[in-house]
This record gives sequence, structure tokens and C-alpha cells, in this order.
Amino acid sequence: MWILGQLVTSFISTAAFGIIFQAPKPSLIKCGLVGMCGWLIYISLVGYGLDAVPATVVAAVFVAVTSQVFAKIYKTPIIIFSVAGIIPLVPGGMAYDAMRNFVENDYNTAITLAAKAFMISGSIAIGLVFSEVINQVIRRSQLRTKVK
Repeated sequence: MWILGQLVTSFISTAAFGIIFQAPKPSLIKCGLVGMCGWLIYISLVGYGLDAVPATVVAAVFVAVTSQVFAKIYKTPIIIFSVAGIIPLVPGGMAYDAMRNFVENDYNTAITLAAKAFMISGSIAIGLVFSEVINQVIRRSQLRTKVK
């Protein structure tokens, strides 16, 4: 039952951010699915004992690859799916807790949380960039094959 709640809330948050981002209406469900699947991968990996940072990299790569596939299939810009789909992975709550601990003068906890939030944010960027690099390598190899 817990996993169902996670899936529903991640779908809704992703689709709602798609609305805020002014994504086309037909793509909102697809945006929700991308974010929901990315979040499912993240919570599954964390549930199996993997640290949040590598789990976020794997989930971000999945979101980016799925966004590229959906963009090709539905002839829509990649950014519509990738920006909305990455939203559940953003460590906003952790950043809030870090700032709250700074205000409460609990600097050790605040620095720990801020560093973790920073690493997770960086792993999102790494996952998105890694996926794009892989996509470019595949495209170039396909172009070389067609030329020969």
C-alpha cells in the first residue's frame, strides 16, 4: 500500500509540474509516467540498500532516456519530459531541513544535510548529462554506419 501512495503522489507531482511548465495537455500523462517510473526506480534502489546518490544517478539516467524516447515517438521537445520527470528526485525537503537546522544553530546536522542535498542535486545533473552523452554517441555511430 505504501508503494501505491508513492506512485500516485509522484505521478501527480510530476504532472502538476508539467502544468506549471506549460507542457502540452496530451503530454501531461506521459510526463507523469516518466516521473513516476523514475521515482519507483529511486525508492526501489534505496529500499534495497543502495545509497541515495547512486540511486538518483540511475533514476535520472532512466528519466533522461525515457524522455528521449518519448520525445522521438511523440515529436515533442525532450525538455518537456525530462524537466517534469526529474521533479520527484529533487531533494527539496532535505534542503529545507538543512536550512532549518542552520537557523536552529545545529550546524553539524545542517552541513550534513546540505552536503547530501548538494550531492543528490549533482547526481541528477550527472545522470541527465550521462544519458545525453550516450545518446550522442549512439547517433554518431548510426550516422557513420549509414555513410559507409
